[in-house]
Order: sequence, then C-alpha cells, then structure tokens
Amino acid sequence: MHDASGPVFVSQLPYESARIHAAAIYCSDGRVGEHFDDFLQRGLGLPRYDRVALPGGPAGLAGHPQAHLEEQGVVDELRFLVEAHGLSRVVLIAHENCAFYAARLGLGDRRLVLMQRADLVRAAALVRRVTEVPIVEGYFARFTGGGIAFDPVEV
Repeated sequence: MHDASGPVFVSQLPYESARIHAAAIYCSDGRVGEHFDDFLQRGLGLPRYDRVALPGGPAGLAGHPQAHLEEQGVVDELRFLVEAHGLSRVVLIAHENCAFYAARLGLGDRRLVLMQRADLVRAAALVRRVTEVPIVEGYFARFTGGGIAFDPVEV
C-alpha cells in the first residue's frame, strides 16, 4: 500500500527543458511503443519529441468518417503544440497489422497496407493544411522476424 505522504516513484532520468520542436503521431498500441521511441530517438535523432498517440495513429487524420471525432481532437492538439511548443517537424507512423483498420474500418486483406500508406499521404496533407508545419514525414513500420523495420513513405 502506498503512503500518501510521499511519491510513488521518483524517476532518475535527468529533466531537460529544451524543446526540439518535433512531434510524432502514431498508434497507441503498447506492443510497438518502445520500437517507435527507439526509431524516433535513435533512428531520426529526435530526443524528447512531443507524442500524439491514438488508435490507428495517422489513420485518425486521413478523413475516415469512422474517425471524424478523433480527427477534430488531434487537429486541435496539433494546433496547440505548434503554437505552444513551436513545432517545425511532424513525423507520422503507421504500423503493420493495426487493429484500428480491422476493428474500426473493417479492413483486413492485402489491400490494408496500401490503405495505410495512402492514409499517411492524406494525414500529411491535413497536417500541412491545418498547421503549416514545414517538415512532415511518413513511415510504415513492418514486422521483420523479431523486430520492426521503418520504411519511409513519400508524403
């Protein structure tokens, strides 16, 4: 049982207040979160990036009627981050076998990857239109044996 007079946990990681002016939008699937962090931090050199995680990630910004409410919320969050944190770069990541596409959109065949890549393009266009962030990138995460590879998608 926790004693209410003290903290439950104290992180030993040092706090760095400098912003890097970048955000990532990706799926909230906990099985791939550490892989996304590894790619963004070590692969793209973006430590301390702002995180926007939601089911389906960029799919929520791709104009699907089934995700209309999510899209409005994420647009509001992005506008806030652009203004408050001075974002100049947004990274969009979709991943293979995303449950959002099967459960929310009803997709599950081999066209799924094509839809996800097209959604990255649509999401990037929306991000550019509503934020005017100069750098928007897209990546598709696919399973490779025991790991995950990140392929660039031209957006």
